[in-house]
Amino acid sequence: MLMQSLLRAFFSLLHLRVLALMIWPTAVALVLWIALAAAFWGQAVAAVDAALRGTVVVEWMFTFAPLAMIAAQLGWIFLALLFVPLVLITATLIISVFSMQIMVNHVSASDYPKLARLRGGGLAGGAWNALVALLWFAALAAVSLPLWLVPPLWPVLPVALLGYLNYRVFPYDALAEHASSEELDQILGWDRARLFSLGVAVAITGYIPLLGLFAPLFGGLAFIHYGLARLQAMRSAPIDATPIRVE
Repeated sequence: MLMQSLLRAFFSLLHLRVLALMIWPTAVALVLWIALAAAFWGQAVAAVDAALRGTVVVEWMFTFAPLAMIAAQLGWIFLALLFVPLVLITATLIISVFSMQIMVNHVSASDYPKLARLRGGGLAGGAWNALVALLWFAALAAVSLPLWLVPPLWPVLPVALLGYLNYRVFPYDALAEHASSEELDQILGWDRARLFSLGVAVAITGYIPLLGLFAPLFGGLAFIHYGLARLQAMRSAPIDATPIRVE
């Protein structure tokens, strides 16, 4: 079902109505972070250097000549590596707030027209969900910060953290309009591993040239397709059935 959701999201991405949503969230996020970098780059580099210099990993790097040159520029390197995740995070939150409802309406009308809307979620719940997800993401990023500079972990940790953010933000917004509160809780509880896997798959697309610019929008569509298909399958099961497995 995960691959089917990703494939359906790709075809939904090509629809003219969705194409209209494609550019502006990423463009706004990109302009915002370029402006912040231009205004505060020097101060940010100094702050990151000061925060990392006392850590075990950085002190170990300074003991080896080849790594000492890298360690001396850690602030600059780290902020450069952090730029793409920050743009994607910001675009994800913008889409969650401003675009998800439009995409849900489009996907449900074209692919799930008979799925009843029970409105188990709302704007307040979505805002709270996004805030909690962002706080958890920030805490996890802060704790793992020194490990981002270890080469084997650099590609893994950002993808895992972005996958976690996708998993926490998008499913609620994808289901809030159609699922009841009980169905929403059930799917978010039963499908945690699958939803996280889908979040990681979407995060990986963020590092693919060109496609990465549209990764947040693609991710929103993928979670909408997964959530509505899962909800439709769950409603079609017998009332007394145990939680079904959707492959």
